[in-house]
Order: sequence, then structure tokens, then C-alpha cells
Amino acid sequence: MPANMLLWTCDRMGDIAGNQASFYSNAEDYWREVSPTVDGMLGGYGSISSIDINGSKAFLQKFLGVRGSQNNDGEEKTGSGVALDCGAGIGRITKRLLLPLFRTVDLVDVTQEFLDKAKAYLEEEGGRVGNYFCRGLQDFVPESGRYDVIWIQWVIGHLTDDHLVEFLRRCQKGLRPNGLIVIKDNVSYEGVVPDEVDSSVCRDLKIVHSLVDRAGLRIVHEEQQMNFPKEIYQVHTLALR
Repeated sequence: MPANMLLWTCDRMGDIAGNQASFYSNAEDYWREVSPTVDGMLGGYGSISSIDINGSKAFLQKFLGVRGSQNNDGEEKTGSGVALDCGAGIGRITKRLLLPLFRTVDLVDVTQEFLDKAKAYLEEEGGRVGNYFCRGLQDFVPESGRYDVIWIQWVIGHLTDDHLVEFLRRCQKGLRPNGLIVIKDNVSYEGVVPDEVDSSVCRDLKIVHSLVDRAGLRIVHEEQQMNFPKEIYQVHTLALR
């Protein structure tokens, strides 16, 4: 969810990495108390949903096309067969972004109530959902070679640095030829900013880049999401291969 800037800052992940069990269990406890609605998924910022989806669609459509064709940068186009929605919640992104663009979408989220709600929220289009996985991303292993796009939005802050790197490596193995991993998330102005309310962190862009590099991935495109409220952190979208 969008992160408000009124948080305290630290320079490293040491304390969190040293107490991983409570870092993850506290986050699960937090999300179990969140209303399974669009406003709940967006931390009270439900009004930005359309701005978010429109920005994401414009970003993603730069890459999609007939398999084997190329975009203006010479990159081969990404297929539109199967997508994975990571930290899917009730399926807001699946419903409005991924199902209109992909034949099949899988959802993974740590909160079973959200996935149960998604089955009703997605309505008839939910028939094109392949799988509902109830699992934390630190433990989730995408099926090898299944996905054209793995979409990871507003959830990397719930992973420690090491677990994020390991998850991105697993995601890379889950891609089909010319597949794409997309991270869309808040970025802090400097360092790591923990949020004790939902047990997450917000990293600056330099740190995110370094973790992507550690995972053995390259950034093929990056944009800042525009027109979000000024009181939340900047949101950047990164396409990785």
C-alpha cells in the first residue's frame, strides 16, 4: 500500500534481519485486521486506484506484443499468456490491470481472507484465474517457466533484503522466454524507513537498485508514477529481466 512519509528512519536492516520471525508475523497480524476492500488494500488511499492502474497499464503496454517481435529499443516483446500478481490482496490489480491484458492470472497473498474475497470481487473474469496461492513471498516459489509477467506491487517492503534477493531469483526462473518482472513500490528519500504499524520498510532507490543487481537482474526500464498525493513517498516502477 502507499506509504505515508511520517515514519522514522534507520540506515540499515540489521535489527529486522535479526528478528525475522516477528517481522513477518507482525505483518501477517496487521493484514488480518485490514478491511478486504480497495480502500483497505491502499491504506485509505482508495481514490488513487484509477491513477495507479492507468499508469501501470501505460508502463506495461510498452513491453507486450506478439512473441518474437521487438520494441523500439530492440528488446523482444513480452507475451500475454500468464501473469502472476504478488501481494495480490483482493485482486485489485488482477481485475483492472492483469486480466484485461493476459489470458490467465495467478494470485499470491499471505492473507487467506483476501484471496477468498478476490473470488467474489473478480466476478465472471475470475474464471480466468489459474491459482490462488496463500503464502508469504519469502516462502513462495513460482512455477518454473510459467509466467510472462510477474507483477510485484507495494509488497517488497515486507521482505528482508536477503529474502527479496532470493525471491527475485526465483521469479527469474519462473519467467517464460522474454518474460518480465515488474516492481512498483514506494521509495524513500534516503536509506531505509521502517514502518512499525504494518511491519514493513521503505528503501531508497539506490538500495532497490543494489538488491536487483544482487539478484542478477537488469533494469530495462524505470519510471516514476505521477499524480499521486504529495504526502506519500514517490512510487517508482521498474521492469526487470
